[in-house]
Amino acid sequence: MISRALVLAVAVTLTAAVAQGQDRAPAPAAAPAPDALDGQKLFATTCGFCHQDGGRAAGRGPKLAGTDRSDTDLINRIRAGKEGAMPAYGRALTEAQLRAIIVYIRSLKEEGR
Repeated sequence: MISRALVLAVAVTLTAAVAQGQDRAPAPAAAPAPDALDGQKLFATTCGFCHQDGGRAAGRGPKLAGTDRSDTDLINRIRAGKEGAMPAYGRALTEAQLRAIIVYIRSLKEEGR
C-alpha cells in the first residue's frame, strides 16, 4: 500500500517541476542557416528547369558552375530576374533561401576540376 506521505511528496515534486517549466519562456525559433536549408532542392525546384544539370550546364539559362559573378550579383539577379530571360523570384524566396541557393551554386564544380 502506498503511503499518503509518498503520494504527497510525488505530487509536490510534480507541481514544482511544472511550475518551473512555466516560468521559462520558449526559446525563439532561430532562422535556419543557409547551409541548413537544402540549397540543391531549392535550386532544382526554382532554377533547374533553365540551368541544366543542376547548374553545371547551359540550358535556357547559363551554366552557373564556376561563375565569376559575385554573390550580390547572383542574389540581385534571382530577386529581380532579367526581362525576357529569367523570372524574378524576389517575393517567392526568403533571404535564407536565397543564401542557400548561393551556397549550392558555389559548391558546383566545373567538369574536369
